[in-house]
Amino acid sequence: MIQESFIFLEKCSTARESSFWKQGIKDWRGFLATEKVKGIPSVKKEFYNRKIKEAQQALAEDNATYFVGKLPAKEMWRLYPYFKEECCFLDIETDSYGRVTVVGISNYYNTNTFVKGFNLEKGLLEKELSKYKLLITFNGGAFDLPKLRKKLQLEVKMPHIDLKPLCVKLDLKGGLKEVERILNLKRPEHLYGNPVDLWKAFHASGDREYLELLVDYNKEDIENLKGVMNVVYRRMREKTIEKLYKLSTQP
Repeated sequence: MIQESFIFLEKCSTARESSFWKQGIKDWRGFLATEKVKGIPSVKKEFYNRKIKEAQQALAEDNATYFVGKLPAKEMWRLYPYFKEECCFLDIETDSYGRVTVVGISNYYNTNTFVKGFNLEKGLLEKELSKYKLLITFNGGAFDLPKLRKKLQLEVKMPHIDLKPLCVKLDLKGGLKEVERILNLKRPEHLYGNPVDLWKAFHASGDREYLELLVDYNKEDIENLKGVMNVVYRRMREKTIEKLYKLSTQP
């Protein structure tokens, strides 16, 4: 989808992107092959040509960070299929004081968990995140990333897809558990508990059973993020392609 997108270009709004699609220019190669684009002066066309070639080079080099600050945050989902095999899913847990207790980071195959008092360290988190090109969370823009920044001084610079506002746009409203139910994503009944209470119980008793349950809870959140991301991408792409098709067939 990213190679069908133009909104990463300077002063290219969704309306202008739509005008390109309406003219039959559906991807970067089509834009570069078109000598004159309606509504774009020749100087601006040459400028856009250079920027599109830069973006093509960035993709060839697997440089996802090229799009940070260029592609609007709400449109980062367009990067997902290109970097799907190099993305990670992140979810954190906190205690009753808002302190980070658990951070889970997962790809499609493995999950690494970082726990306060054991291995929850800025350097270890940075090392783990450096393996990936794209970060996916649920409400991470408002919660997870600000918490990591404030409590651990951890800055995440890679492109970030926040599923929460995308779900709202698709009328999948509520928290992650509500979205899971709507999409029929199952989780074991014992993992519907309160992670704050689990941490409190572990901290008070020292019983690792509570900690293991909290880690399992966090992993389940992350596993379901993968399912939500796949549904969200498919539906967002369908909506966008439908719009592209309608525009390109209008007289």
